[in-house]
Amino acid sequence: MAAGRGARPAGYAPAMAFQVTEVQKALKGADYPMDGERLAELAESNSAPDDLVSALRGLPEVEGPNGVMKHLSGQLGGPTDG
Repeated sequence: MAAGRGARPAGYAPAMAFQVTEVQKALKGADYPMDGERLAELAESNSAPDDLVSALRGLPEVEGPNGVMKHLSGQLGGPTDG
């Protein structure tokens, strides 16, 4: 049976885990600093999955992509480079 929309491959962290590349794609065009609401709106406009949009909405203002990753660090999954 094929995986449904938004499904994550087997072997990845549970439901709220995001791939680093998925977050980067969702935040393409970000003009930092940005708060969670603006990040979520940008992610929606970049067709990010709803669970990622929701996670971003809860973030405080961040100064750049490293700040986003720091706040999402417990929710990142899958292989990463370095």
